[in-house]
Amino acid sequence: MKIVIAGAGEVGSHLAKLLSREEQDIMLIDQDSEKLAVIDANYNLMTLRGSPISFSVLKEAGVEHCDLFIAVTPFETSNIIAASVAKSLGANKTVARIDNYEFMEKAHKDYFTRMGVNKLIYPEYLAANEIMTSLERTWVRAWFEIHNGELIVVGVKIRENAALNGMQLKELAIRQHFFHVAAIRRSHETIIPRGDDRIRTNDILYFTTTRDHIDSIREMCGKREEDIRKVLIMGGSRIAIRLVAMAGSRYKFKIIDIDRNRCEKLCERCPDARIVHGDARDIETLIEEGIDDMDAFIALTDSSETNILASLSAKEHGVMKTIAEVEDLQFISAAENLNIGTIINKKLLASSNIFQILLDADSASSKFMALADADVAEIEVKPHSKITRAAVKDLSLSRDMTIAGLIRDGKGMLVSGNTHIEAGDRVVVFCLSGAIHKIERLFS
Repeated sequence: MKIVIAGAGEVGSHLAKLLSREEQDIMLIDQDSEKLAVIDANYNLMTLRGSPISFSVLKEAGVEHCDLFIAVTPFETSNIIAASVAKSLGANKTVARIDNYEFMEKAHKDYFTRMGVNKLIYPEYLAANEIMTSLERTWVRAWFEIHNGELIVVGVKIRENAALNGMQLKELAIRQHFFHVAAIRRSHETIIPRGDDRIRTNDILYFTTTRDHIDSIREMCGKREEDIRKVLIMGGSRIAIRLVAMAGSRYKFKIIDIDRNRCEKLCERCPDARIVHGDARDIETLIEEGIDDMDAFIALTDSSETNILASLSAKEHGVMKTIAEVEDLQFISAAENLNIGTIINKKLLASSNIFQILLDADSASSKFMALADADVAEIEVKPHSKITRAAVKDLSLSRDMTIAGLIRDGKGMLVSGNTHIEAGDRVVVFCLSGAIHKIERLFS
């Protein structure tokens, strides 16, 4: 597949790195030669210096033959124009990153379609939606619904009080049959587990299950569902604004920001939230603003380090649920090992959305999630594909992957060694990064 990416910023660079591992034909366009040089030296892709809204540059990049054009520069207008130009030159599908939620409204979809933009990506909206999920389900680290909730992937951090702590997966499989442990996040790596793997304290386990058994998993992991009402947000970012608008009257928000001008704007954009001008890095400020009485604390500043440290401080003051935006990928593993709750990363969320397009998934019913070094996707099984030739236990599947579940005739079901996968099934696969498109061949 030929893919052209316009913009070598954080999202574009991360996406280019992911796709280059998938053996895709990638062209990355940017006007900054230094950014391109770094990418060019370390990854298997082509780069082109130039403006993404230039007809001549896009022609040189070969957009007329590309399967997917992705515009993720920092400038919304440039992204929309670039996608429109690419479509006019012959690009099959186009994606543009935006910063204006109004563009996401259904009433405006036809307008952007006529312009040649097939899909809009708004990372701040994706992040706010992820935070909402986390506030609604306080005991999980990740919650991921597949096919309208027919299957659910739940990420849970295992503490010493968990009933399954110290058990081998094969012991667990003998006792319980309502879930599948699809992946284990341990220290700085993701493990695709086998039966002899043993669960350890502080592991993050990714369970695949059905909605009927969510409470059983929560109890097995020694977790409680807490009711969130009072929420303190550190940093009045676009994510914060979108979150407050999305939540409506469900929560009582207080936003602390160090920038007075931003606070004035927040008063207009978030009339139902209390806005405080102050430095939330100062523990005295947090105490004055009632951190000890808060149900949740969300750190959304531009600094990953600040967000991590502030979340730790909130935990020390008894805040039950903490959420931190960690945009520096090198900090994610360290943050997961600390007691700071849910981690939000816009790059991974945006990349997940775009990867979904690559897999030709129906955005209304299937999703894709990118972890720091692993992927989970829903893939449709084609007739006569390799995956249908035998029961799962006899397929000699790679150790880089596991089949977490499947959707058959619209219903979710777990997969055992005796399961025989059929054409038309939609199979949920966990795999290590770089393996998804190799694995996809099993289904084609």
